[in-house]
Amino acid sequence: MDRLSYSSANILPQTFQGTRDDIVEQIALLWQQIRAPLIAPLLNICIYFCLLMSIMLFIERVYMAVVIVLVKVFGKKPEKRYKWEAIKEDMELGNSVYPMVLVQIPMYNEREVYQLSIGAACALSWPSNRVIIQVLDDSTDLTIKDLVEMECQKWASKGINIKYEIRGNRNGYKAGALKEGMRHSYVRDCDYVVIFDADFQPDRDFLSRAIPFLVHNPELGLVQARWKFVNADECLMTRMQEMSLDYHFTVEQEVGSATHAFFGFNGTAGVWRINALNEAGGWKDRTTVEDMDLAVRASLRGWKFVFLGDLGVKNELPSTFKAYRYQQHRWSCGPANLFRKMVREIITNKKVSAWKKFHVIYGFFFVRKIVAHIVTFVFYCVVIPTTVLVPEVQLPKWGAVYIPSTITILNAVSTPRSLHLLVFWILFENVMSLHRTKATIIGLLEAGRVNEWVVTEKLGDALKHKTAKQMKRSRSRIGERIHVLEVLTGVYLLFCASYDLAFGNNHFYIYLFLQAGAFFIMGFGYIGTFVPTY
Repeated sequence: MDRLSYSSANILPQTFQGTRDDIVEQIALLWQQIRAPLIAPLLNICIYFCLLMSIMLFIERVYMAVVIVLVKVFGKKPEKRYKWEAIKEDMELGNSVYPMVLVQIPMYNEREVYQLSIGAACALSWPSNRVIIQVLDDSTDLTIKDLVEMECQKWASKGINIKYEIRGNRNGYKAGALKEGMRHSYVRDCDYVVIFDADFQPDRDFLSRAIPFLVHNPELGLVQARWKFVNADECLMTRMQEMSLDYHFTVEQEVGSATHAFFGFNGTAGVWRINALNEAGGWKDRTTVEDMDLAVRASLRGWKFVFLGDLGVKNELPSTFKAYRYQQHRWSCGPANLFRKMVREIITNKKVSAWKKFHVIYGFFFVRKIVAHIVTFVFYCVVIPTTVLVPEVQLPKWGAVYIPSTITILNAVSTPRSLHLLVFWILFENVMSLHRTKATIIGLLEAGRVNEWVVTEKLGDALKHKTAKQMKRSRSRIGERIHVLEVLTGVYLLFCASYDLAFGNNHFYIYLFLQAGAFFIMGFGYIGTFVPTY
């Protein structure tokens, strides 16, 4: 027995000898002993890398801000940069002067929106014998499948050239469906292919405004339109999404189009020259961002892209937190995984300039798709909170305040009507950065859920038909909405905020309490629209 006591006394540090009553004091003493020699140097290294990434992101944002101002003030609109002339029916040739256009609408169990997208596509102003509407239905719900087929038959009876196509499996998901759709014999007669997701509703003049760019400019491979959100005012979460996506379209896409004639295809509301699509190797399902994959490959073969900021297509933002999380996982994991797969191919490419390679690798992929996610979570939700526990570490004000403030303002000015929601947007984006960082790491390492594809749920007008009783019943199921990582992060931030309030002097607790609250709200699922389950 004496020998056992002697052994435990030698194995355990002296600070842990004592009763359970003073265990907290012992832990505090241990923390004080290791804080300066061990934790502080490690934290300083983390701060150094976070500041480096912040500077990279800051330079990228300022660069795009300068370019977009120059484009708006001195630049030419796409109609001036490229030849554009309306296509008109010829007296002798008739409407054969109009190129053949294929409109693809991939869908999967889209009960709430299938009529909207099919109806809008069939209403496009284009000679009926020069356009083919192709509905690619991968639905597994037989009832929905029958409804979609009947909708196609209804439009076919009105003289619309519409094809209802199904396949025996969902291999490749959306990319697989689009690839299969291009194999049909009638596609050989088509010059261009337009893609609309199931919730997209183009205006009647979409083709007449987009197609002439491709007809008169043989170097163009893609025309991308902007998204217009029909449900941006549905809830606070959709307003936050609108702020982020407005920056993507009004700045990132516009700058890419004006400077390099390259940007990432958004997967919908775009028109591809079929020759460019085929030359790039067609659709591939090696990642969950088949649209970006195709755009990068086409760009490496010399094709140019043009973004039309004034040509908008109505669509729906995900309004449930579950749907939004799945979407953001795909949008964060896919680009990181594609970067891993294509970086060598981009470097060794001989058809594009070194400057364009640098733009694609550094600006498009590394800074926007990897650094932006990682630095947002690691710096603002881990490193800064931890500095309140380690007074030996000094965080420069320019890195903690000035740079993030500038980046935030440059992002937010794209949506002037939501500037009063800026604080909420910051908190929201910081919470989502946890999910995006995890997805980015999964994509870089090709781990676990790297190829997970969950179709974003669309609600259409579904919520208008739900009763208050049904909505109340949905809200009561809190166990289905808890997200453990968000809740644990909220607990850590709450602890850091409380510590800073009690012992600190830098006033970070104001931000930390707010950010902890945001993590708790979203961690317990109290954000977005609640949809009843049966």
